[in-house]
Amino acid sequence: MSRTDPVEAGHGLGPLARRVRRSLNGDHPGEVGTMLPPLVDHHVHLQLSRADDAVAGGIAAVVDLGADPGAIATIARTEGLPRVRYAGAFLTAPGGYPSDRPWRPDGSVRELPSVDGGATDEQARELAHHALAGPVEAAVDEQRAFGASVVKVALNSVAGTVFDRPTLDAVVAAARARGLPVAAHAEGAGMAQLAIDAGVDVLVHAPFTERLDDALIARAAAAGQAWISTLAIHVRDDAAVAETAIENVRRFHAAGGRVLYGTDLGNGDLVPGVNPDEVAALVRAGLAASDVIAALADPWPDASPAWTDAGVATFVPGPPPDADRLTDPDTVAAWLAAARILPAEELEPC
Repeated sequence: MSRTDPVEAGHGLGPLARRVRRSLNGDHPGEVGTMLPPLVDHHVHLQLSRADDAVAGGIAAVVDLGADPGAIATIARTEGLPRVRYAGAFLTAPGGYPSDRPWRPDGSVRELPSVDGGATDEQARELAHHALAGPVEAAVDEQRAFGASVVKVALNSVAGTVFDRPTLDAVVAAARARGLPVAAHAEGAGMAQLAIDAGVDVLVHAPFTERLDDALIARAAAAGQAWISTLAIHVRDDAAVAETAIENVRRFHAAGGRVLYGTDLGNGDLVPGVNPDEVAALVRAGLAASDVIAALADPWPDASPAWTDAGVATFVPGPPPDADRLTDPDTVAAWLAAARILPAEELEPC
């Protein structure tokens, strides 16, 4: 079997999975299992968690979505794993989330005034797209100067004020002009719609405070928006909220939406690495095992997976679940939670 062949034709793990054995020259010589690409947690906070724990649990790369720009830039330059991409500071309205949260790291929030200034809606939108307000440009430029790969905005109407539409448009336009995608924390009634209407590229949490209507979900999927799952925090905290988020993901995925695996690591007590609760919730949301693997291996926010390539691969020991068990959430979760990172050269096709 060649290194480019899938595990088995029709097995259900998709084209990213390879059947391999470990080299006879290393630890556990000859152990058979499945090789996957390096896996990514697309929503973490490294100032609030231990990166080493994520790596020990099979995660090779992470996307930090809220930190002091200088601090996260320093963390990202550290040699070894995990590979890191990051947003830098939260951009929010004056008094907006998470400016008053005790957990937020010092220097991790930038509060931006409205660009409206009393203008009509039409005038404000013109300003947002053609004459961007200085503070907005400065905040976006600061994140880029510290090496950010994405700009994050906070739209949390439950916990404070949020950007008006002209200011959000200004942030999106400034980021786009600099080649950076925009990711939004959308929480509260109408916040997911605000982000979708403004053309935000990614929701950093699958919508969880309300059931989105089918037309809005279809529009988000058609626009190419991606959703980062973060379902395990709701499974842990509130079953009803978890069901709302899972149902939204189910319909978004069915509409062709791009789902990214992410846990919000640093948000309380979560299993680091490949989180079995997150995986199980994704399967409950209708993602096949191959879809879950794709969500874990997606290179966002870079267009290429080269940033995750550190000469390593993911190895899941033992046989994969039988094809008829790949729709069982607990089975898929237990299998993927055994993932470990190994040097790619230690794995050979079998």
